[in-house]
Amino acid sequence: MKKLSPYDLNLPTLAPNRRHEFDFTLDDAFFAGFEQTLILGGNLTAHLNLDRTERLMTLDFQIDGTVRIVCDRSLDEFDQPVSTEETLIVRFGETNEELDDNVLQIVPDTQVLPLSQHLFDFVATALPMKKLHPQFVEADAAADAAAGAAAETTDVRLIYTAATDAGAADDAPDPTDPRWNALRNLN
Repeated sequence: MKKLSPYDLNLPTLAPNRRHEFDFTLDDAFFAGFEQTLILGGNLTAHLNLDRTERLMTLDFQIDGTVRIVCDRSLDEFDQPVSTEETLIVRFGETNEELDDNVLQIVPDTQVLPLSQHLFDFVATALPMKKLHPQFVEADAAADAAAGAAAETTDVRLIYTAATDAGAADDAPDPTDPRWNALRNLN
């Protein structure tokens, strides 16, 4: 039998109708196992509470620590704090398939449930879209505050007026774009 990865769950050893707890370390070696350039390394702990019943398993993850990433602005490496809670539902069915982002279906005689890709995905999706070194985060926050104050002082008003007498309203061209009328007729 193939040796299990430290991020694999040996399902036959998990008794049904019980809660099981596991702890995983996501370090530089863990992230090096993936062909990607998003996360250079890390120092995280992942705590897993697994509730197993006869028909499904609910896996609740709490992941905390830091990852080493590259700043989008300066290309300098920095440590980004990560703290996320995720849930993975695994149900037993006739085929192995991913039903949703966090819902898997596996056959009842499955021996091993690999978690490494899920752990990586949970960490990757917890990262901010804009990866900025902390020195730029403070500068951007100050710039955003200044822009917000400037926006509050600017008062722009758009005023629509209607024709005041009935005759003028009849002679005025129809303000509705004829393309909208064509779209309304599609019902």
